[in-house]
Amino acid sequence: MSVIRQVVESPLLQGVDENIIYSIRTTQWGSSPSNVDVKVYDITAGDYTDVTTTVVTGVAGVVGDVITLPKIGSLTAVRVYKVEVYFESGSQDFECYLIIQAED
Repeated sequence: MSVIRQVVESPLLQGVDENIIYSIRTTQWGSSPSNVDVKVYDITAGDYTDVTTTVVTGVAGVVGDVITLPKIGSLTAVRVYKVEVYFESGSQDFECYLIIQAED
């Protein structure tokens, strides 16, 4: 079974002064997600620079098949970020992601 890992809404535009809490419905991968972990990388230069501690505030939450991500903010203009969301569903481990393009 082939499943697209990038969330449908991606890529997203986010202003540098915005702090946004995104939600992801996991139904296409699995139901009742658990053990959620979120990492944010600056991928502008083609490298993966972990900026999670700089741009993420709070923790992820789950209700049903929806993961509510922690608040993402303090982005730098003209940078591109990859938000990787890891979770378990049943006996399987999944990773989906979204791309955020930061702008003034």
